[in-house]
Amino acid sequence: MMSKGAMKRLFAFPVVLLLWLAGCEEKIKPSVLPGIDSKSIPQQESWNSTIVLSDSGKLKAVIFAGYIQKYDTPSETWLRQGVKVYFYGDSAKHTSTLTSDEGRVDGLTNNLEASGTVVVLSDDSTRLRSEKLFWDHATQRIHTPEYVFITSPREQVQGKGFESDQQLRNYRIFRVTGQAKSE
Repeated sequence: MMSKGAMKRLFAFPVVLLLWLAGCEEKIKPSVLPGIDSKSIPQQESWNSTIVLSDSGKLKAVIFAGYIQKYDTPSETWLRQGVKVYFYGDSAKHTSTLTSDEGRVDGLTNNLEASGTVVVLSDDSTRLRSEKLFWDHATQRIHTPEYVFITSPREQVQGKGFESDQQLRNYRIFRVTGQAKSE
């Protein structure tokens, strides 16, 4: 006859063996949709959100977008469903506002590319229209190789190729056509 302790060990051995074997089975990886690369899917998404760009604690731009997709590879953020950007100067004073259909922010440089119907309105009522525009975060300058239309209280100018400070005070158009009022 077996003792109580021997019976417990005899019963416990198969249970431990069964648990050990169950733990050693091959784990099944969750299925991923075939043909979809995980790098093509955004790591973060948000709706009706705000992005604040600053440098050394100084406010440079505030970006609003209806839909935002953030990717890690390459490091970039896509802005869709309407984009509005408020630009700020050195003393955190508002200088101009950009609106566009969509845009992209480079995650390494914080540079912005706006596309679609792009409009920049400066605080002194100068208005720029283009189909694509780039903003350089480090220099706070805007530029485009595309066609631009500029309307200000004193002139209407258009042309292809453009660069300016973000206040639209000191701009240069590379191939100009337009009208100017002389006083």
